[in-house]
Amino acid sequence: MADIEDNLEHVQERIAEAAQRAGRDPEDVTLVAVTKTFPADVILTAYDAGVRHFGENRPREGISKITALEPYVSESPPAWHMIGHIQSRKARRVVEHYDYVHSVDRLKIARRLSRFAAEAGRTLPALIECNVSGEESKYGFSMGAWEKESEQLEGFFSAVAEILELPGLRVRGLMTMPPYVDDPEEVRPIFIKLRHLRDALRERFPSADWDQLSMGMTNDFEVAVEEGATMVRVGRGIFGARS
Repeated sequence: MADIEDNLEHVQERIAEAAQRAGRDPEDVTLVAVTKTFPADVILTAYDAGVRHFGENRPREGISKITALEPYVSESPPAWHMIGHIQSRKARRVVEHYDYVHSVDRLKIARRLSRFAAEAGRTLPALIECNVSGEESKYGFSMGAWEKESEQLEGFFSAVAEILELPGLRVRGLMTMPPYVDDPEEVRPIFIKLRHLRDALRERFPSADWDQLSMGMTNDFEVAVEEGATMVRVGRGIFGARS
């Protein structure tokens, strides 16, 4: 408990300092504690320490924890964020159990999530995942060359236009997964590129919400905050090394 409390306080202090360096309000940055591989009792410890946003990479693993924790957090339930790739066959379960989706990485999954959300009578807040680094191993709309290739940008705009019309989704912004590097300064250009893409979307689709940028993890969240992140996804920095 003490380790998680200390780690959480340290991460929050670093977020605040990064926001202040950029002339931002630290309250505008949401800390999403990534609970991948960590058991329910560890998550409850973080909840008791004040965490109210949790992120999971795998739908099934997360659902088991959500269910296990429900009796203990019913008075002030946390928000559960799906931050990992979603297989089409698991879209319904994601809609049933998660409050926010960061990983709308293709039109097909956007349509399925919208369909199940509409059937459930809800509108699911969602982020469009973009691969702006150009890494082949990363999910997301391929946007590594959008600033130079107008064809890539226009194709993306076409997909976004369709997603914005889906009745079960409410698009709030963008998400990206940067490459893992030792020096966080190496990924600053990726965060800048995503922010600029968000700005281009604001200009093209001014009636939509583009207020959220989910970017930055344990090794680079300070740089992400300096470049405009409104959500940072931190696991190891709070819970320690994964087994």
